[in-house]
Amino acid sequence: MSLIPSFFGGRRSNVFDPFSLDVWDPFQEIFSGPNAPSSARETSAIVSTRVDWKETPQAHVFNVELPGLKKEEVKVEIEDGRVLQISGERSREQEQKDDKWHRVERSTGKFMRRFRLPENAKMDDVRAAMENGVLTVTVPKVEEKKPEIKSIQISG
Repeated sequence: MSLIPSFFGGRRSNVFDPFSLDVWDPFQEIFSGPNAPSSARETSAIVSTRVDWKETPQAHVFNVELPGLKKEEVKVEIEDGRVLQISGERSREQEQKDDKWHRVERSTGKFMRRFRLPENAKMDDVRAAMENGVLTVTVPKVEEKKPEIKSIQISG
């Protein structure tokens, strides 16, 4: 898997990750913010849901930043046998008649992230937990069978 370093903070990007089904939107910053059309703000919620995916010797671990959401507002599903789908919706805060907004930066609307899992993923044992606004999805890996080695006596 080829990962390229990002120009921002040394974080890694998954631009060339064959397992990621993400869509990168280069115009996200242009079309987001309080003056953007509501459809553009809702689309930015899809792109701006941050996910870290790491592989350990035992599992694939996904950490998803979902500040302010309850576990009931998030769905974790396996689709087509090998696609992990994380989705939900951030509701817009109710506006009061006398409120005067100075800045709106938090995105609202539906979000969905999808990841094609590799063959070594144990799909029947997927676990998810939410704590302090971070969803952690753990996909255990199938144990690799070590080749059986049988020593042969050499005669002579």
